[in-house]
Amino acid sequence: MELTLDELRSVAGFAVACARTVLPLVEEVLPDDDRPRAAIDAAAAFADGGPRTRAMRDTAWAAGRAAREAGNPVAEQAARAAMAAAGAGYLHPLADATQVRHVVGAGAHAIRARELRGEEVGVAAVADLADPVVGTVLRRYPAAPDGGERVGELVRELDAAVRAVGS
Repeated sequence: MELTLDELRSVAGFAVACARTVLPLVEEVLPDDDRPRAAIDAAAAFADGGPRTRAMRDTAWAAGRAAREAGNPVAEQAARAAMAAAGAGYLHPLADATQVRHVVGAGAHAIRARELRGEEVGVAAVADLADPVVGTVLRRYPAAPDGGERVGELVRELDAAVRAVGS
């Protein structure tokens, strides 16, 4: 399987769009913690045409630490969305269902953050953030695997919805 740099940028752009919707939720709880924002910014720089850099990986790990340290389930999920956005540009061209989470993970965590806040967010609204290229990329992979509790359910729902984009 091949993935072009433009396809990876589309995937990262979708992940950034998803994560940005919940960045304020983590910043409310952790106003002095810039790690989630830095992760989104690094992913956005790549999505906007910049190179894939070590900063994407480093900020992804840092956003993951922010999630673990958040002490608040909403902020944790929002920080995980940022982490997933920074990792999206490193989607592997392997026909492995676990790779699907790299594509839709930021969206799944964003939805979960809003659910924990008591908001209703439809999967279709998040899938609408994807351009047709993201749907084309997802259709090359097997369907998302079982497991993963509520976020895993959301990954599978988003996987199905985004696969339909542009088909």
